[in-house]
Amino acid sequence: MRYLWLATGWLTLSVGVIGVFLPVMPTVPFLLVAVWAFARSSPRLGARIMRHPKFGPPIRAWRKAGIISRTAKIWAVGAMACGVGWTILLGLDPRLIAVQAAACTAVGAWLVTRPEA
Repeated sequence: MRYLWLATGWLTLSVGVIGVFLPVMPTVPFLLVAVWAFARSSPRLGARIMRHPKFGPPIRAWRKAGIISRTAKIWAVGAMACGVGWTILLGLDPRLIAVQAAACTAVGAWLVTRPEA
């Protein structure tokens, strides 16, 4: 089981690193999963991510008190709105757009209700 957690940690860490370079891809949520998986397989790697000067503070804030910064909320909701906008502009199936819009609305509503400080 340890190797499954380790593989999950490395996979989500890799996707999180890709998110650093792609503006529409989130980084911190993937790093949260990586820290969670590494805590079960390699606590040293999880601690290393949490000590990172840029990504460590939001991860620690989330793990300690469920805090998400206002900036992160704005970016996340904006990215979801752009995603729905793109599907509309591309003329995809309205049922697909409706499902996507409903999911983004639900996630966005949950996200904006998280504490900020």
